[in-house]
Amino acid sequence: MRTALTQTQLSIPVVDGELALGFWQGIYQWEHRAAAHQRKVVLHLISA
Repeated sequence: MRTALTQTQLSIPVVDGELALGFWQGIYQWEHRAAAHQRKVVLHLISA
């Protein structure tokens, strides 16, 4: 159920060095574990 409700990857356009998000849009990281856990975030930047 958790996998169906949350994503493991996200594509966001970057315009002039800024994330191209809408006015009410944001990026949230949500942890499903009861205890604290270390997380790594990987960024792949592809430029045209």
